Amino acid sequence: MKSWSTPPRPQLPGTLSSLHLFDSSSGQIQPVELSGRRSLYVCGITPYDATHIGHASTYLAFDLLGRLWRDAGLEVDYVQNVTDVDDPLLERAERDGVDWRELASEQIALFRTDMEALNVLPPSHYVGAVEAIDWIVPAVERLVATGQAYTVDGGDVYFDTVAAGADSTDPEAWYLGQVSRLTEAEMMPLFAERGGDPDRPGKRHPLDPLLWQVERPGEPSWPGASLGAGRPGWHIECTVIARKFLPAPFTVQGGGSDLVFPHHEMGAGHAWALDHRPLATHYAHGGMVAYQGEKMSKSRGNLVFVSRLRAEGVDPMAIRLAILAHHYRSDWSWSDQVLASAEHRLERWRDGLAGAAEGSGAALLGKLRAALSMDLDAPEALAAVDLWAATAQPGQGSPRDAALVSDALESLLGIRLIQH
Repeated sequence: MKSWSTPPRPQLPGTLSSLHLFDSSSGQIQPVELSGRRSLYVCGITPYDATHIGHASTYLAFDLLGRLWRDAGLEVDYVQNVTDVDDPLLERAERDGVDWRELASEQIALFRTDMEALNVLPPSHYVGAVEAIDWIVPAVERLVATGQAYTVDGGDVYFDTVAAGADSTDPEAWYLGQVSRLTEAEMMPLFAERGGDPDRPGKRHPLDPLLWQVERPGEPSWPGASLGAGRPGWHIECTVIARKFLPAPFTVQGGGSDLVFPHHEMGAGHAWALDHRPLATHYAHGGMVAYQGEKMSKSRGNLVFVSRLRAEGVDPMAIRLAILAHHYRSDWSWSDQVLASAEHRLERWRDGLAGAAEGSGAALLGKLRAALSMDLDAPEALAAVDLWAATAQPGQGSPRDAALVSDALESLLGIRLIQH
């Protein structure tokens, strides 16, 4: 599955000197090394409803990270999956009377268009679950062979969290709770809420996740060799794709905070069980986005879609600014007022270009790097641009500083001030 096109990146004077990121597995802000090739995996969409503001918020957060690495002169390997076969997709296709493959293709195309409009730098590899099945099957077979997976009545294959977490001799060894820092009592309700099946008969532990689901009548399936025909579980999909395209461990595993457990917890367990190497060095997660104070969800019918805002004539850069006005780790609420504030801010910034004060470009660039290097503090960076715009002198602007500011905002924040 091909990625979308990469826009050109302006070259800025100087470079980023340090980067710190909050790590979910440690609960602390930690330094991220700025040398060599950096690698990033961000979990992608299940393409049955794309792209709402919650999705966009996640991908913008890690777009900032990729931009900072590139600003430091580093090569970036970025992988994103798309779960192009899963229960929600199949359920919506059946409800709407359409082929699930056509629905997935339509929503994936819409997602890519939305990301391009929001000026999100594309992944190096954009990989579908269906594309990865031939890699997933032997991985699951290997886990069965090593006693870290088992089959229940009916043929479904589950990951044995107890067996996989039994290696206590290696300080890097995975154990249940290593990524999420949750107790088993805290995990249980989340596991049931987020696609797990703790009450499935025959499981050795309620928190054991599905690796391979054998063929069900009326559902798509693929050859599974010794596993039998079926389709993969969600967590093993991402682990295998990451191992295929990224080093072990890769630098940062990203996603929304709802993926810390069970998705990233189990993915890390799968990785360790397969080759005794950690999945990632850092785990970073974005907050949840509500709508006017209520949780944004399909069941409530209050999802705010990027494509609909664009169809209404909203400038994608205003959408991007509205999201960046909130720290990526915070939970926040989208509203008409949030968007209106972003539109006014974007107008002020664009007006400020013509009056960019002499020497203001380099000073602002330094402030942007300083803010973003400390846990991607976009709100602090935006406040610095607000202050710069307030000092603009209409009719007395410096073209050189205006060009530097425009390039800095494009390169570091992904905000295009010059309209094409």
